[in-house]
Amino acid sequence: MARAVSIRRKSLNTFWAWLVALILFFPILWTVLTSFKPEAQAVASPPLFVDFDWTLQNYRDVQAQRAYFGYFWNSVVIALGSTGLGVLIGIPAAWSMAFVPGRHTRDLLMWMLSTKMMPAVGVLVPIYLIFRDLGLLDTRTGLVVVVMLMNLPIIIWMLYTYFKEIPGEILEAARMDGATLGKEILYVLTPMAVPGIASTLLLNIILAWNEAFWTLNLAVVKAAPLSKFISGFSSPEGLFYAKLSAASTMAIAPILILGWFSQKQLVRGLTFGAVK
Repeated sequence: MARAVSIRRKSLNTFWAWLVALILFFPILWTVLTSFKPEAQAVASPPLFVDFDWTLQNYRDVQAQRAYFGYFWNSVVIALGSTGLGVLIGIPAAWSMAFVPGRHTRDLLMWMLSTKMMPAVGVLVPIYLIFRDLGLLDTRTGLVVVVMLMNLPIIIWMLYTYFKEIPGEILEAARMDGATLGKEILYVLTPMAVPGIASTLLLNIILAWNEAFWTLNLAVVKAAPLSKFISGFSSPEGLFYAKLSAASTMAIAPILILGWFSQKQLVRGLTFGAVK
């Protein structure tokens, strides 16, 4: 029997939830507000919250200095390409670990996850040299591959967790009905794990979109995504906070909109199998 929760306790929980949410969201809100300030008021002390001269000039200047949509398209290609490629590799890998486990499956999973614990700068030089020799520097193909490799352990771990919640007897029944391995994965396993696969896709699109280290070091002009677009407004002459905030707002707006409309699917996928 569920324990009754008092109205006072509910109100307190709601208050703390809103407080934490506002604290987490405040940097984004401040960035958006700063993007509408004149440059002088962006660095005013004490800071101006809403009582300032609202202007769109920063957005005009940002678009005039750098073609936003070129960077935006590169970010879309890198995020979707790396996520799609990672899922194509991750689904068969997670299937084999979930339904045909070996003696060292857990060790293999931990080894893959351990690669995320190593600082990225530790492998920058060898990857840079490999990309230089293969002609992949400043190419979208190169960035798709490297971002996919960086996120692949997370993809496999998430898919493995979701697949473990699916009864193996269902797949055995499909095999008895004559399903090949490909059909078993494509027509039986994948539809049953749609919430988990969708949340994996969404989370890794966000991770790939926000990737800065590899995009800043392996891209210059042709394949430069929005992280490069933002960094361009930090110059030796100083930081132009209003223009930098406008560039940041333009960079995060698409992924914020995606997250807002897909939050129900993301939460459903992340809690998939948590309650039986």
